[in-house]
Amino acid sequence: MPTSAPPKNRFERRRAETRQALVRAARQILAETGDTSASIQAIAERADVGFGSFYNHFASKTELFDAAVTDALEEFGQVIDARVEGIDDPAELVSAGFRLTARMADSHPELMRILRDRGLAHIHSDSGLSPRALRDLEIGIASGRFTCGDATTALSALGGTLLSLVALRLGRPDLDGDEAASDLAEMVLRMLGLAPDDAHEVTRRPLPGLA
Repeated sequence: MPTSAPPKNRFERRRAETRQALVRAARQILAETGDTSASIQAIAERADVGFGSFYNHFASKTELFDAAVTDALEEFGQVIDARVEGIDDPAELVSAGFRLTARMADSHPELMRILRDRGLAHIHSDSGLSPRALRDLEIGIASGRFTCGDATTALSALGGTLLSLVALRLGRPDLDGDEAASDLAEMVLRMLGLAPDDAHEVTRRPLPGLA
């Protein structure tokens, strides 16, 4: 899971561990049922922390579940970042993001279920994959690699298609996820302005592995 600067002393470490345990419990609930009506007592028991500890970290369940979604999205962005390091072509970065996401349905199912159920409201958030994708779109437009006019509008189309891919992978595990991801990435790259042959070639390049 995403981490911040390490706590400075034992008290801060324990406090950070308690908060992360609550966030982890909320993430599990979101992935398993999506039901945010669970009681604070039930959340605390799942996190293996005292009931009173909850209010030392969160003012409400809404705040906790928002933190859980943000935590999941940031982990998603970090996982993709780690795999595409060294790729400079904005088109290949878009393609790799789609293809790696499809594989994460198997390697990170909890994360993908949260993304499927909660991701739409966060397409333009300042955490997770969104700011990274926006950066790549802006670089692609500035360099002439992409011919679309506005990166923010393009992000809406890209993000919506990515979420549809996640829903497809989770809902139809019998389908060839790699092929579906490559096909969707090719469509998106053509929408961004790549020629058909170029878009096809980019989406069939060797893909970084995903542990």
